[in-house]
Amino acid sequence: MERSSGNRNTTEGAGPPPEPALGAQPGQTGGKSAADQQPVWPDPVRLRGVTEQLAQAAPLVFGAECDALRSRLAAVARGEALLLQGGDCAETFAGATRESVEGKLRTMLQMAVVLMHGASMPVVKVGRMAGQFAKPRSRSFERRGDTTLPVYRGDAVNGPGFTARERTPDPSRMLRMYEASATTLNLVRALTSGGFADLAQVHEWNRAFVAASPSGQRYERLAGEIERALAFLRACGGDGSGLATADFHVSHEGLVLDYERALTRTDPVTGRRYATSGHLLWIGERTRRPDGPHVEYFAGISNPIAVKLGPGATADTVLRYVDLLDPEREPGRLTFVVRMGAERVRDLLPLLVEKTASEEAPVCWVSDPMHGNTFVSASGHKTRHFDAIADELKGFVDVHRALGTHPGGVHLELTGDDVTECLGGSSAVDQAMLPRRYESACDPRLNHSQALDLAFQLAEWFRDG
Repeated sequence: MERSSGNRNTTEGAGPPPEPALGAQPGQTGGKSAADQQPVWPDPVRLRGVTEQLAQAAPLVFGAECDALRSRLAAVARGEALLLQGGDCAETFAGATRESVEGKLRTMLQMAVVLMHGASMPVVKVGRMAGQFAKPRSRSFERRGDTTLPVYRGDAVNGPGFTARERTPDPSRMLRMYEASATTLNLVRALTSGGFADLAQVHEWNRAFVAASPSGQRYERLAGEIERALAFLRACGGDGSGLATADFHVSHEGLVLDYERALTRTDPVTGRRYATSGHLLWIGERTRRPDGPHVEYFAGISNPIAVKLGPGATADTVLRYVDLLDPEREPGRLTFVVRMGAERVRDLLPLLVEKTASEEAPVCWVSDPMHGNTFVSASGHKTRHFDAIADELKGFVDVHRALGTHPGGVHLELTGDDVTECLGGSSAVDQAMLPRRYESACDPRLNHSQALDLAFQLAEWFRDG
């Protein structure tokens, strides 16, 4: 497939990103310095026309919705809830379909039920959806043979096909991103309020999974426990109507500042500024320079926000993020998403958590066990092994247990489809199977079965603890 070719081991590379301080990518957006990882738009006049259109467009989300999510994340910061965040590595315009959204939402809801049962606490559900159309890259250009073109930066910027026409950044794609995000949000809102999330449908969601997977049989037992609890509630005359809907929010990396700034709005009642492109936005590992334009922009919005922390993050830098992004020390405002790799998380994470706790900063700590465990297979596909993903997540939990702090949740790249992008898990994907359904527009994702496997393991660790 053409899209999978972007995941091969081309000159663009699949290794770990450089420290953000290097500022490798040129930017064209204002601020104290040039913004990293920004598209080099070839036509400033056309760019201005697009951003003016976006500035007049209706907000995709509203301040009150962002405030509600911040309140739920405050419970995570207090150790009273878990965050489950997941979805595509990079959304595509073609993938903004009802079938695709249903698959990811179904997987997330199933995982949430498993975690809620295992941890005995609420689960805050946030999708990497309705805005995750742009991706940072380790190099600005890709070379194939004698041809060198701009790297594919996601459908928000350019196309995956290796031609000059496809790879030239086109600002009109930001309008298509807005439209695709609106479509996805409408589907999410309709599904979560229209009975799709009803716990009574657990067996229907899992029929094929139960038949095919050993983990599915474990989930069947859990579903039986939930059904008995619901039956008990009904027998007692309780109102189970609240179990037919689900709170679900959307998030993405706030990467392309031209897009984010154009969709920033001031709430007419409170006077607070919100990024209305999504409920929660995060700053990535390659754009988190404390003195950079991304941090500056995020400091000025009232959404709940997150920062990705790789193995190069220091305790002093983390505390600087707290001062810059959450000076009022507001629970639920700031989340740190840790992506250090299975081999390093147990050594590097404790100091960051200890230093932050010593400052009484009410942040949420979340594990991203995907990005630090990527490698290139013999076939040239970027992939991750389920065992390494699970090991980093276990290390994250172990560190917090040892320190007496709260492992607040997990941030995953996943899909509801039976893709073959990550190795291992109960679906037993091996090296030979990778090309069969490698469909990601960028990085490898857990398939439906692997995602549920991981949810079961995390639930067991919480129950054992």
